[in-house]
Amino acid sequence: MELNQLTAVSPIDGRYRKQLEHLANYFSEFALIRYRVMVEVEYFLFLGEKKFFKVPAPVRKYLLGVVANFSIGDATVIKETEKTTNHDVKAVEYFLKAALDKCAAGDLKEWVHFGLTSQDINNTAIPLTWKHAIEHDYLPAILNLQANLLQLAKSWQNIPMLARTHGQAASPTRLGKEILVFVERLENQIQLFSYIPFTAKFGGATGNFNAHHVAYPKYDWVKFANEFIETKLGLQRQQYTTQIEHYDTLAAHFDAIKRINTIFLDFCRDIWSYVSSDYFKQKTIKGEIGSSAMPHKVNPIDFENAEGNLGIANAVFEHLSAKLPVSRLQRDLTDSTVLRNIGMPLAHTILSIKSIEKGLNKLVLNESKLKADLDNNWVIIAEAIQTVLRRERFPNPYEALKELTRGKVAIDKKAIHNFINGLKVSPQVKKELKQITPHNYTGV
Repeated sequence: MELNQLTAVSPIDGRYRKQLEHLANYFSEFALIRYRVMVEVEYFLFLGEKKFFKVPAPVRKYLLGVVANFSIGDATVIKETEKTTNHDVKAVEYFLKAALDKCAAGDLKEWVHFGLTSQDINNTAIPLTWKHAIEHDYLPAILNLQANLLQLAKSWQNIPMLARTHGQAASPTRLGKEILVFVERLENQIQLFSYIPFTAKFGGATGNFNAHHVAYPKYDWVKFANEFIETKLGLQRQQYTTQIEHYDTLAAHFDAIKRINTIFLDFCRDIWSYVSSDYFKQKTIKGEIGSSAMPHKVNPIDFENAEGNLGIANAVFEHLSAKLPVSRLQRDLTDSTVLRNIGMPLAHTILSIKSIEKGLNKLVLNESKLKADLDNNWVIIAEAIQTVLRRERFPNPYEALKELTRGKVAIDKKAIHNFINGLKVSPQVKKELKQITPHNYTGV
């Protein structure tokens, strides 16, 4: 079958392609090749800046143009070369050497990939794709969602709501505050995420600059590499590595996103429960169907979709963060195939965020239901009454309220006020207790 959205094996490139196709700029085979070309060109030009050879201005302009105008056709040429070399990075090297021939700079082409191993390119190109995807797509997405949640929290800050602990009616809360719980959790984890650097490996075949040093033994290659990685690529160079980077910070990124995803998953389940409790209605869209059999259904499908995709994302992130930091001796190849999949869990994560946003836009607050649940649960102010009675040094107030309320079928306003009337406390205290309702006992 010819590949298209209907024949793609992965739903990322099939069913959800329209929502996620922008991620191909970072995680497709084309993107990886383009970033490799960019790193090779930047390295070549940096060698020129450091006076190992002179790069004529027209050659510099031409090579930068190769990067800026890199096309599917260029990537196809490289893939054709790879059929012969059976080595993807070597095919990139040959592509750039051919480019130097085209701009009459063939005498400089052996400086392409000078002293490097393929992982010096992969372990800079891939961290760059990851960094750009995080900075340009992922972080804006979660920050926008957090901002939306904050606005909802402000809108609902004075809406009293029955709380539930262990699924049972508990001291009432405010809907806005419950949303702020997730806003704060996200803020904390985003801050932790921001502390994790984007790192790269750049140091030759086994991390010791062997080839560089043998060619130029008096040159400070560590300083050279640090400057190149930090100033030209915007990454942080790992100082002591094997043939590959140790992936510890990349694993930390995966674990951080996994924690953020878990917060979103928790949020989805709470909102699903509120919808199930009829605290929220959902906007209907003309032509949409909730059930093939039950015409009345308006299902919380966006939150369910998000929950499913968050689960897939976290499962893959779990494997990535556990596998990548482990490599036999100075290098085995298991990281290579695994690294090609880092875009997949991020895609499922982005898809989840889009689903949550879509679901939030459909919610319609059903205040009458929230009010009714509070009216039907006067038992929840038992905590308030026994606490005030403690203040008044009333004997055994907890036990008195326990006797009144625990396990009883119907404790309404009348039952509570009859209990208050029978207390041996001052009229002022009785008045104070009667002013407490499920609607105003919401704390701070």
